[in-house]
Amino acid sequence: MLEGKGISKSYGDLQVLENLDIRIEEKEIAAIVGKSGSGKSTLLHILGTLDTADTGSIIIDGKNVSQLSKKELSKFRNDKIGFIFQFHHLLSEFTALENVCLPAFIKGTSKQDAKKRASELLGYLNLGDRLQHKPSELSGGEQQRVAVARSLINNPKIVFADEPTGNLDDHTSEDLFEMILKLRNDFDQTFVIVTHSKDIAQRCDRTLTLYNKSITSRSV
Repeated sequence: MLEGKGISKSYGDLQVLENLDIRIEEKEIAAIVGKSGSGKSTLLHILGTLDTADTGSIIIDGKNVSQLSKKELSKFRNDKIGFIFQFHHLLSEFTALENVCLPAFIKGTSKQDAKKRASELLGYLNLGDRLQHKPSELSGGEQQRVAVARSLINNPKIVFADEPTGNLDDHTSEDLFEMILKLRNDFDQTFVIVTHSKDIAQRCDRTLTLYNKSITSRSV
């Protein structure tokens, strides 16, 4: 599903990633772990096309995204990639349903079709009775599930999650990860998760440890 070759990234004199190679298989849940400051989020943002590497190439679903123009890359990202962040980034003035619909509206999906798909996703994530609630009316776990639904609205090929349980208590974190497992099993969804949680990492299909600007891999 994803292959990165020779990825290097520096910020001034600070080299964060150096000639790094990574491969993610279809339907895999892969965890990226490492010490704080090791470059995990930087790598995730590069793989997710939110940032660019100084050198190297990124191939997602057979497309070399490193060769796309900004306009082409923006469309590819909207069509093929979903994102979940530690802080849900929901828009406070919009309902759960409207927040989930936003990427579909950007894609050009009709209002009727977008709302139908969003309602189905929220129902699947046990939020069918929260469609018209605004973020301030939802618990932290419910807000994060809305963010998960939003990441899936355009049927992405791969979802990148940056510390998705980092702002949740242990019980809610467990519920969210169980949901991620269910999404992989029910929809063959591919996930790449940056996490500090050893429990989460150990339950993923594979753990990729970022150390000294490079990656080592361990299968569960």
